Amino acid sequence: MNAAPGTDQKPATAARIYDYHLGGTHNFPADRAAAQAVTERFPLTPAIARTGRAFLRRAVKYLADNGVRQFLDIGSGIPTVGNVHEIAQGVAPRSRVVYVDIDPVAVSESLEILEGNRHATAIRADVRAPRAILDNPQVRRLLDFDQPVGVLLCAVLHFVPEDAEARQTVGELVAAVAPGSYLVISHAGTDDPAADDGVDVIQDVYKRQTATPFAMRTRTAITGFFDGLELVEPGVVWSPQWRPEPDDPADFVANPQLSVGLCGVGRKP
Repeated sequence: MNAAPGTDQKPATAARIYDYHLGGTHNFPADRAAAQAVTERFPLTPAIARTGRAFLRRAVKYLADNGVRQFLDIGSGIPTVGNVHEIAQGVAPRSRVVYVDIDPVAVSESLEILEGNRHATAIRADVRAPRAILDNPQVRRLLDFDQPVGVLLCAVLHFVPEDAEARQTVGELVAAVAPGSYLVISHAGTDDPAADDGVDVIQDVYKRQTATPFAMRTRTAITGFFDGLELVEPGVVWSPQWRPEPDDPADFVANPQLSVGLCGVGRKP
């Protein structure tokens, strides 16, 4: 991305930091500085981002192969590397996708990427305000909530640090979709926060260099988001363990817990 005059001072955001870790070009100096600060103290971060993105691709393909034709991707960032609409529309060309992000630059870049795609759009909204997302006219124009929807909350709920607020957000979204819909979650997680060296590093950098709080959760807490849903096998597992494919990143095959990412897919009965 070639920054326009004055944009060098834009504060770092989670969406653009993630884009940088994935090797994207939609980021500014502050984003690169924050991303590099994390990587210097926790060198596995770019590999973690790639592994998480690979899970998103597999999950979207799983939903599409099981007949889902509508996707609501909340906290989407910039859909450049392994994007949802490309995967879903590769299975069924008329699949509809709405990307949602709080970062106006991410939304603007998304709309540029999606120009000419009648079945996909992007809106600016906050994951913590699910009703505003569900009632948005653009969302209602593209998605029919009487039919199954794939609700994607990938690498976003760890930016909602209050447990009650995160649970309420997920509950409202699940309540709004039809039976046969799916919930997809990936989340920075750990089985033992006290023993996880990466937790404090990541939380500290986000606190100091962005306006976005960051909180890891345990496997038990993340599994709780799927209450009332039918968990798809193999359940809530480390990102490399969820239905791996031969062309996935191999960074954490031997030690999947180093991916620092727990994920799962649940179906609404």
